[in-house]
Amino acid sequence: MTDVVVYENGPLLLRGDFTLRTPDGEEIDPGRSTVALCRCGKSAIKPFCDGTHKAARFRAGAGRETPAPRSGEPE
Repeated sequence: MTDVVVYENGPLLLRGDFTLRTPDGEEIDPGRSTVALCRCGKSAIKPFCDGTHKAARFRAGAGRETPAPRSGEPE
């Protein structure tokens, strides 16, 4: 099972059994079972998050009319 958590204005957190691939289909070894993936595009270690979104003041556009569900609540 894979769990994906979207952090507001931050990374995507992946936990569990997953496979990461480059656009060319090559597998990326995450080195662990939990990783944070960059959403701001500024990380020096893409596709992984290095925290640069904070300095870049990244704001993710949710495009939602209703608030996102809280952790553990169904959407």
